[in-house]
Amino acid sequence: MKAPSTFDQTLADARLQQAVYAATGRLGEKRRNSISPETIPDFQDLRQAAHELKKHTLENLDYYLELAESRITEHGGKVIWARDGNDVIGFLKGLIQRSGARLLVKSKSMTTEEIHLNDHIESGAVEVVETDLGEYIIQLARQRPYHIVAPALHMTRYEVADLFTEKLHIERQEVPEQQTMIARAVLREKFLSAGIGITGANFVAADAGAVVLVENEGNARLTSSAPKVHVAIAGIEKLIPRLADLGVFLKLLGRSATGQPLTVYTSILSGPRRSAELDGPEEFYVVFLDNGRSRLLADVEKRQSLYCIRCGACLNHCPVYRKIGGHNYPGAYSGPIGAILQPQYAGILHDPWLPSASSLCGACAEVCPVKIDIPKVLLSLRAEVVEQETQKGSNRLEKLGFQLWAWLMRHPKLFEMAGAAGSGILPEGNEGFLQNGPFWLKQSPAGAWLRDRDLPRPAAESFRQLWRKRESGGTGNVE
Repeated sequence: MKAPSTFDQTLADARLQQAVYAATGRLGEKRRNSISPETIPDFQDLRQAAHELKKHTLENLDYYLELAESRITEHGGKVIWARDGNDVIGFLKGLIQRSGARLLVKSKSMTTEEIHLNDHIESGAVEVVETDLGEYIIQLARQRPYHIVAPALHMTRYEVADLFTEKLHIERQEVPEQQTMIARAVLREKFLSAGIGITGANFVAADAGAVVLVENEGNARLTSSAPKVHVAIAGIEKLIPRLADLGVFLKLLGRSATGQPLTVYTSILSGPRRSAELDGPEEFYVVFLDNGRSRLLADVEKRQSLYCIRCGACLNHCPVYRKIGGHNYPGAYSGPIGAILQPQYAGILHDPWLPSASSLCGACAEVCPVKIDIPKVLLSLRAEVVEQETQKGSNRLEKLGFQLWAWLMRHPKLFEMAGAAGSGILPEGNEGFLQNGPFWLKQSPAGAWLRDRDLPRPAAESFRQLWRKRESGGTGNVE
């Protein structure tokens, strides 16, 4: 199977560009149709309500975490506290050993992608199987999710046909409905044989001690009920105060993600199977994962990054994501939300370019169902990158350049002379002056910056010169 593309390969791949634009365009259009004032007149009020609920929860997170733990325990479940992915993996390996499980089924979970759960758990003796159709496809392809909601968004049905033929050793089938039935037949056997089911959590209602799973395929419901053991892995930010608050988020999530008023399945799970119940696990665990989230809580401005409900709307409307694709983002989370989450989880200098992977057009903030001001957080992170790189001394040349520019801007006569000099020495022509410029310019740091940007040659006459002509009655046109 073809490996994930690099930036240049993605930009040059016309088929991939069309696939991403078409898929995100459809999702965006469905969202717009589903939130019209005629359909849901209070949509903006719901966004504000969700924003306030998330804000309140995170400001009082210690209280709600303790409340959730006590309620889950009352229902017969167990809570596991995990500082990072290593804690989660250690707990799961111990659980596998105690239970004797050799097959684990998983429903779609970005939190488990974040900690690379499959890579750490899979071995010769233990099999981990993704049961969401998109996740199953990319697991067979040995790829990362391309999109928060649609993991295999970048793949065509023809590529899926090739993949199924190669990995499942079946006759080639290009019809999507038939491909779905093939996956269903394989996965049904996995559900019946699995010893442990692993899910994420869309929400955790603290007052009810209940994990809420939202899906369209029914695989999460089977994952959480068919095996004897169910483990729900949730970031600590997934809490909401009350089960009664769930309606606000459900009205926003489906519409923002796929344009649906409500997803097909909504499961509310509050413990292992009771004595009078026919279905459900014998053991129920909720793993609350930190993994850098506590650091965000300490920053009042950036804390809003944790409001995210993983709808993917910001990806569908982001011109940068739609151009460079999901695999060019370094972590599990791509698009605008990934550009603010990943640097804060992994460290701002781990991928310092990431906060700059944005045009700051504001589309992400406009469509975010919980009103995260993503552009504001991006600007704050960019400032942090500059500050830390300055402390390290890695951008001294850039700092010196801005100091010289600031000095020049404070001396109008010298600024005018520099502009005139630049206009005089640069070559004629309509192309950007990298193409027409001297060799030394192409090889300089400016050349790297200009490789993907067009910087036209300065005008023959500056604004000041044109203004003087106008004032003296000449023909200077400054309109």
